[in-house]
Amino acid sequence: MSSRDRDSARETARDPAKDPWRAPPVIVAQIPEAGLHREIEADQTARTAIAAIAGLREVMSAHASFDLVQQHDGKVHVEGRVRARIGQTCVVTLDPIETELDEPIDQMFAPPDQIPELADLVEDDPTSEVETADPPEPIVGGQIDLGRLAADALFLGIDPYPRKPGALFELPAEAGKPGDHPFAALKALKSGEGGPKDAPERKKTGED
Repeated sequence: MSSRDRDSARETARDPAKDPWRAPPVIVAQIPEAGLHREIEADQTARTAIAAIAGLREVMSAHASFDLVQQHDGKVHVEGRVRARIGQTCVVTLDPIETELDEPIDQMFAPPDQIPELADLVEDDPTSEVETADPPEPIVGGQIDLGRLAADALFLGIDPYPRKPGALFELPAEAGKPGDHPFAALKALKSGEGGPKDAPERKKTGED
């Protein structure tokens, strides 16, 4: 998935009116030198909101774990995973199905004054098929919102066209055989099939 696709999905998750997964923010100044580990769990309210935004039947569980390391230039590297179990509908059979998500997180955060310079280094090349790294996210108010980061990863991991195992699209069967077509006999006459040459030879008489 390109950075443009990721940005589009993030816009959905980052609408202030659609901020489903809330967690206490991490204060960057309080991150220990050895790093910080944090885990968050989506409660029922968050899961219901995530399902509504993503068009899911339900979200049965959602858990995220993070490791944050502060660098000397003020940036913060965040690695982690989001694991979730979601309920969807098969696009082929329309049967309810459950899907396990396990999405990795690898995101850099930087002070706002460093964002333009760093973003230019990872700008997508429209002619390249190689996926570029995510641009850094800004550290807003000296804090990092892990709930929003977890929601981003969860939304990006959802298959928009889920299919039940073994479910295949099937084309409708043709109605009848080609020879049953009402114009099949006419077509045969035009091609010489079944015409006069196929009729039994007339017995010669003395009048011929």
